[in-house]
Order: sequence, then structure tokens, then C-alpha cells
Amino acid sequence: MDADRKSTVSSFYGGRKTSYDALAADFPSPTPGRDDASSFFGRESIDPLAGPPKGALRSAGYNQGSFSQQGRPEPLKGGRDEEEELGGGQGWDVYADFNNAGPRYSSAFGMGGDPNAYQSLPGNGTPKAEDASTTSGPVEMVTVPAMGAEWGKDEMHGMTKAGKRERKAEERTRIWRDWTRGNKGGKWLTKRVIVFVAFIVIAIIAVLIGVCLPRVPSFALSNNNPLVSASGQFASDVPTAFSRVPANFSFPAFANLQVDTNSNNLPLRFQHLRAKLYDLDSGFLIATGDLGHRTLKANEFVNVQLPLNFSYVATNDSDTTWLNWYNGCKNKVQFADGKRPVVKFNLVLNMAIAGLVGTYGSSTTVNGAACPIELPTSSV
Repeated sequence: MDADRKSTVSSFYGGRKTSYDALAADFPSPTPGRDDASSFFGRESIDPLAGPPKGALRSAGYNQGSFSQQGRPEPLKGGRDEEEELGGGQGWDVYADFNNAGPRYSSAFGMGGDPNAYQSLPGNGTPKAEDASTTSGPVEMVTVPAMGAEWGKDEMHGMTKAGKRERKAEERTRIWRDWTRGNKGGKWLTKRVIVFVAFIVIAIIAVLIGVCLPRVPSFALSNNNPLVSASGQFASDVPTAFSRVPANFSFPAFANLQVDTNSNNLPLRFQHLRAKLYDLDSGFLIATGDLGHRTLKANEFVNVQLPLNFSYVATNDSDTTWLNWYNGCKNKVQFADGKRPVVKFNLVLNMAIAGLVGTYGSSTTVNGAACPIELPTSSV
């Protein structure tokens, strides 16, 4: 080692050094020619505050009673070069501990015979008495590892939840890019295979929709008897009556409908099929009806009787709507030719079909229908 790298302080590469107490150390005798009376190093005085008497040799511990004693008073040892005592002229290397070149333990934690384990410090012979009074053996030290780098701002952000989410998103993006570039997926999970499979799936779905999806049917009224008299329970629930004061009428009837389901491959199920009937001349609502839940066969012309409840109230018996339906429902014998006047109406249908979103409507107009009921001859 170069001479300029030698330490000027005491090294731990040797035995334990004694403490240096300047106040408790003895000083050499005054040399000839020095004024002992006026010198600090004069003869010893009994009273430290009064100063030493003449002719008395002053001691280094003359004033040790004026302060609290901090350590064991010992005579000052002669000076010596501790670095030269190590031998070979090698001084203390301040970088030894950080370059793994310092002293090592030899038997700590069961590492006795390992040449790579720490070795004990070299001693300077038999420990001195003052060393034995404080320690049981030579002091051993371990290599202190160098401090690592501090956490960076990016590293601190990466440990948060937001940082973890960002890493996962980056990983998904990386995987997607690798797959689109053909770096992942193997032989069967390539873009070409995925597109081909997707095309087949879409084609199958389209065929299933074309086969299974219901379609709105078409409706038609019977040309001969679009309206017929009601029967059964429905006829008994709705009374038949015509009155002038107050002017009103009510009666039950059926609308003879024909439903075309040839466009459907599966049975057609109605969630509801509602009807409203309006007088064609006045435009007033005179009847309502609801078929309810009904399932019809597919690929057929199905005849359906839709129940209608006729009910209308007028201000007086001169009302146009009341007169049209009263004259049309009179008894045949009250006319010379035996023919009653026809009734005119507009039938509007509203339906909801299972499998289709929303509601659908249909309407038809009848200009010459016969009244479904016939009043008695006694009616005025």
C-alpha cells in the first residue's frame, strides 16, 4: 500500500489499545534552564488553588480533585507507531470492509472450517491486564455491506394499485400485439382460423334466425259474415240492449278472422291480440276485444273468432252512430223488402308475438257488413 493511504489514526488491526488520559499522565522532569517557579510544570502544591510551593515538583494530577474523574488514571505510555507494529509496512486499508478484504469471523454461527467464512482478527500476543478487565477476548468485527440504492419514483408508483393496473393493461396490450403479429397462438389459434370460425358461427346463427324467428302474420275478414253473433259464456257476460233515452246500445259479437301463418316455420304464439272497431261514418269507437294468449299452427290459414264487446252512449237518439247501428240491427220484418241496412266499420288490430320485440298492428275496412244481432219486432 502507498504511504499516502496510511491512516494516521489507531487501527483495529491489532490488539486493543489503552486509553490516553493526558491529565493523569506523568510528565518528564524539567530540563535545566527552565524556570520551575514560574512554569506550569513546577513543584507540586498541596493546595491546587494556591499553587505549588517553591522547590516542590509539580505532578500531573495536582488538580484532579477539581473535576469529576472520567476514567481510570494511568501513566502516559510512550508513543509508538501502531501501523509499523502490523509488520511489512502495510497500513490500515479504509476500503477493506467494503471490498470484502477485511477481517472475518472464524467460528461464528458454525462456520469454523469454511475458508470463505469470516476470520478472526490477528492478535498482538497476550492481552494486557487492562484489556482482560473489560473483554474476554480479542474484538472481532464483521464486514458491513454497502447500502443499496434508494427507491425511485417509478418504483414507488409501481407498488400502488394504479401501478399494478397499468402493468396488467400493458401486459394485455403486449399479448394482443403479439397475437395480431402472429407471434402467439400456435397453429390453431391464428387470425385466419379465428376469422373462419367466426364466419361459420355467424352463418349458423343466421340460418337459425331464418328458421326459428317468428314473422308477423297477415289477417283477413270473412267476406260473407265479418261479424257474427256471440255464443257461450261470452254471450251471457255482455247484455244486449238498445235504448233511446238515454241513447245507447250494447251487445256481444265475434269478428270472423283468418290468420295466414304460412311464413312461419314454428307455431306462432300471441301474447295478446287486441281489436278496436270504429264506425266508418262518424269515426267513434264502438267496440273493443282481446283474444288473449293463443298459439296458432304454422304454415296454415287459421280461422279465429275474435270476441268484441259493442258499447256506445250517445247524447240523443238523433246521433249518427246510434242511428246507423240501430237501423242496421232492426228486425227484417220492419222493412218492405226484408233487407236491413248494412253497417260500416274500421277494424284495427294490435298484437304482441313471442320472439319479436315490440308490438305490431293491422287494420281493415268493411263497407257492407250485416249487423250480428237482430232486434225484436217490438223494439221502437
